[in-house]
Amino acid sequence: MNLHRKVSAGLTGRAGYNLLLRRKWLAMAALACLLAALVLVSLTTGSSGLTLGTVLETLLGGGTAQTRAIVCNVRLPRIAAAMAVGAALALSGCVMQGVLHNPLASASTLGVSQGAAFGAALAIIVLDAGTQNAANAASAVTIRSPGTVTVCAFLGGLATTAVVLGLARARRASPTTMILAGVALSSLFSGATTLLQYFADDVQTATVVYWTFGDLGRPGWREIGLIAAVTAAAFLYFLWNRWNYNALEGGVQTARSLGVRVDLLSYASMILCTLIAAISVAFVGTISFVGIIAPHMVRRFTGSDYRFLLPCSALGGGALLLLGDLVSRTVMSPAVLPIGAITSFLGAPVFLYIVFRREAL
Repeated sequence: MNLHRKVSAGLTGRAGYNLLLRRKWLAMAALACLLAALVLVSLTTGSSGLTLGTVLETLLGGGTAQTRAIVCNVRLPRIAAAMAVGAALALSGCVMQGVLHNPLASASTLGVSQGAAFGAALAIIVLDAGTQNAANAASAVTIRSPGTVTVCAFLGGLATTAVVLGLARARRASPTTMILAGVALSSLFSGATTLLQYFADDVQTATVVYWTFGDLGRPGWREIGLIAAVTAAAFLYFLWNRWNYNALEGGVQTARSLGVRVDLLSYASMILCTLIAAISVAFVGTISFVGIIAPHMVRRFTGSDYRFLLPCSALGGGALLLLGDLVSRTVMSPAVLPIGAITSFLGAPVFLYIVFRREAL
């Protein structure tokens, strides 16, 4: 029995509504505390053996040069990237699910991430926007022209979004059909990316392969700031339209009768979802299932009220990706596993659980 059924079973009227609101605020506060706790754990987790006291001293301006380098130049950027990308992917999935009336919709299941990955690979191989240190194939990938990669990733994701929206509008496709179309588009773009690698040289192929693993340590502060700024702007737009999304929960006709410009809202929302997902993919690589898991987790506590669902999804996405990063750094320490593989392992069972629940389709 979920939160809303418990409240409705115990209280009715204004008292029940006020209790429900308090529990939603409590859920948001709990998520914020969980995120803060994961940040502290992430700051103290690593081979250097830094204690919480040393980390806090360093953050307050003290500490040695070595601890400042570890905390400020290595761990903090990684944590900030996890929170920014996690929030972006979770918000993208949350809004896509509402606009398309499909609980399985996300950037990964609709092929947006794969389309963006193809666009990024096209920029790296054809436009020579990315290079790798040839002396060490395991070294970090250097994106020579991040703007080109981002634009190409966005265009690739936008192409997928256009096909999905066109299918939904012209053919009146069911939610199941849209997911199947996303699977087909994912396969198409994955095949196209493989074909690009076939004609690329060894260095370019290694760059694309390493890039698609997903790496939260790749973006610097400038890239993290760009992801955060675009995600924040999209979040403000989503939050501004929170009541419109709530109206969409009652159906398209109900929303239109309430004065919601459904078509404009849907197209603008999907474009923004594509943008924040594409920018995330462009800088950190493909990270799957965060856009599905985070919104469904927080819906258990907030319901489909977008006043709370949007900020809680952002907090939940950041916490989920931070947790995945902790797993990737500790399972085979000192080796760091690809974050994309970790989120896939975590997300695939949840995806299957949603599929086999009859109310999900």
